[in-house]
Amino acid sequence: MSSQNLRLLGIAAAAMVALAGCATSPSPGYSSAPAPSYGGSSNSCYDCGTVTRIEQVAAGTTAPSATGAILGGIVGAVAGHEISAHTGGSKGNQNVAAAAGAVGGAVAGNAIQKNTGSPAYNVYVRLNDGRTTVVTQKDLEGIREGSFVRVNNGRAWLQ
Repeated sequence: MSSQNLRLLGIAAAAMVALAGCATSPSPGYSSAPAPSYGGSSNSCYDCGTVTRIEQVAAGTTAPSATGAILGGIVGAVAGHEISAHTGGSKGNQNVAAAAGAVGGAVAGNAIQKNTGSPAYNVYVRLNDGRTTVVTQKDLEGIREGSFVRVNNGRAWLQ
């Protein structure tokens, strides 16, 4: 394997790992610790209220939509070319193997990227003082429409 191909394969692999890490990282501002409870009394909690609506939204990703296909295609092309070259294939067979690897890698990379996002939820809360707020979070942890919640640290917490 030539040093240029090895370097390209390494860069593509590092990029795929970096994208996968971005897709599964928790959003900033979300804490796993529950919000302090105020006993559920609507008078003692400034940032408490009732959930009026919950809607599922697609989780945003920071990678452009074609990134998985492009990186998968690069990795597939290099792998297909190298496998064919090391098994004694002719130059024509190496090119065919590289093209087939690129197509297969692009399809696989696109599928992987589409499956890395998990759904998120917009939780609409009518606060006790009449204000309305919306928070977006990855899990509901038992919250439903009509639930009494506290809005803290960028999310709604069941009270």
